[in-house]
Amino acid sequence: MTKILLVEDAQDLAQVVLRDLRAEGYDVLHAADGLTALVLHAKHEPDLVILDWMLPKLDGLEVLRQIRQSSPVPVLMLTARTEETDRVVGLEVGADDYLTKPFGMRELIARVHALLRRIAHVQQILAADRELERDVLRYESLSLEPEGYQAILDGAPLDLTRTEFDLLHLLLRNPGRVFSRTYLLDTVWGENYITGDRSVDNAILRLRRKLGNLGDAIETVWGVGYRLRKV
Repeated sequence: MTKILLVEDAQDLAQVVLRDLRAEGYDVLHAADGLTALVLHAKHEPDLVILDWMLPKLDGLEVLRQIRQSSPVPVLMLTARTEETDRVVGLEVGADDYLTKPFGMRELIARVHALLRRIAHVQQILAADRELERDVLRYESLSLEPEGYQAILDGAPLDLTRTEFDLLHLLLRNPGRVFSRTYLLDTVWGENYITGDRSVDNAILRLRRKLGNLGDAIETVWGVGYRLRKV
């Protein structure tokens, strides 16, 4: 059974959320303050956390920071804050989604369903894509050693960041396959991102430069994403 941790200090709201989530078949734990939330999270390892921003003892943002130090669990934040900067801060710290108070229970349930579906889908993709072959991958004058975490171009090692290496590894394993920016963010970065994030485009630009003349083999598919040209 999917386990959800609800962190909400407003008792009336918490009871309504608990009732409706349990009616959906979820196993729901409840914490009314930030410190209790961290204890329950560490003990029960929930599949999803619904986290209020304003909490006694430890605010929701600090709870989120501490959770993110050890866990990738999806987090839906509940907040009365409507300023864009507040939402951006939460997303940068590691929230997966936001719901602004007051909200309807149908919307909360829909967000929970969608977030759990998305996480399950991404995990399936990652599981399939991370069944990697251990052999050296070769592409023209480029070779990549997954186990040694090394890429060599024209006989010289490439100085790649972890993200650049993982991105190149994914492309080399799937020449001709088009990857969307969203897929690359979910798979390579494994973090949350904000609409309009240029992380993928910037990483592709750096990777092309480091590959020199071979950089043109990474093709832009306009309106979709990127692919490695088949040899």
